[in-house]
Amino acid sequence: MQVSNRSQVAPFEVMQIVDQVSTMRQEGHDVISLCVGEPGGGAPAAVNDLAAQLHSEHADFGYTSTAGLVETRQALAEHYRGTYSVQIPAKNFVMTTGSSGAFQLAFLAAFDVGDVVALPRPGYPAYANILRALGLKVVDLPTDAEQRFQPTIAQLEQVKKEQGRLDGLVVASPNNPTGTMLSADELRELAPWCETNSVRLISDEIYHGIEFDPQRQGHTSWEFSQSSIVVSSFSKYWGMTGWRLGWMIVPDDLIPAVDALASNLALCAPAPAQRAAVAAFEPKSMEEADERVQEFARTRALVLKNLGKLGIVEAAPADGAFYLYGRLAPEVLEHFESASEYCKAVLGHAHVALTPGGDFDPFEGHLFIRLSFAAGYERVAEAVERVDAFLRQSIAGA
Repeated sequence: MQVSNRSQVAPFEVMQIVDQVSTMRQEGHDVISLCVGEPGGGAPAAVNDLAAQLHSEHADFGYTSTAGLVETRQALAEHYRGTYSVQIPAKNFVMTTGSSGAFQLAFLAAFDVGDVVALPRPGYPAYANILRALGLKVVDLPTDAEQRFQPTIAQLEQVKKEQGRLDGLVVASPNNPTGTMLSADELRELAPWCETNSVRLISDEIYHGIEFDPQRQGHTSWEFSQSSIVVSSFSKYWGMTGWRLGWMIVPDDLIPAVDALASNLALCAPAPAQRAAVAAFEPKSMEEADERVQEFARTRALVLKNLGKLGIVEAAPADGAFYLYGRLAPEVLEHFESASEYCKAVLGHAHVALTPGGDFDPFEGHLFIRLSFAAGYERVAEAVERVDAFLRQSIAGA
């Protein structure tokens, strides 16, 4: 018996760190975890209240239609109309088991084995791993601070020239791990270029709502191209990670394919989450989520002010999301050799969990770390001081 070739993808290192954090906490250590993108506080109160009410009333939590509950999809349509001033019919929304389920459906519906899909790096590793498991060819687009860690049309044209084809592009705005965003002008160029060149654009918008730069607010790709696929979820802005509820905005030509695939792969997204999520769009829920974003902004300012204490010499401009992606200082790399070794040492001695950059960039990630400031201001402030004390002791004493 053998293991399939398609399953030979790299594990997500951050999840291994999460396991180590759990073990250390069971052993009695006070570990501050800044390694995962999970907002504290959970779902808005109105969502929890509606979920409790539905359970107490023994509401019907049986299968929904494959695309999801009409009321949930209609609520999303109204949300997009109010937030982005774009009219999207409810029929184009498909509820999924988190954004992860949406990516699988999107890749299966839009691409065939051997198709070429471009991914900017650094970027979320699951994109490449899912694509490769499905037999697609992934082409990296190296990015840097000068281009705000986002792809350019010149890069895409170069890929088409070198590969002889380009079938898809995945972008994330805000990006994980850098937090950088595509402006309206950039999307206005990029989305129509993809449509004109028969390149299926898949826009990861799961961090929308968590934005810090007034000049770079979230724009959905459907403002500029209705042939693109949008992926989003309730996990980040609304803090509903474990509810496992995401959505896709699906172009008309892909609706039958997505429906057929989803009915075979998952039947439907979780019914309790779909019913309760309607309350996420109530004004008090949006206010609660916005208050959390203000806390992220406060924590972000703290981290940016204390890069040196974390051993970081420069960082990506975090326009949104709740991450900071920073290059380690030369003296730190000289002492610890790589970001992975640095993160292991910080976890073991300072009891602070950080994520090495290798997950997000297999070429230069060993020089970077990602820090999540979703844990809250007080815990992040304490983590900064712990790391600073550890670095002073370890490097000064070397």
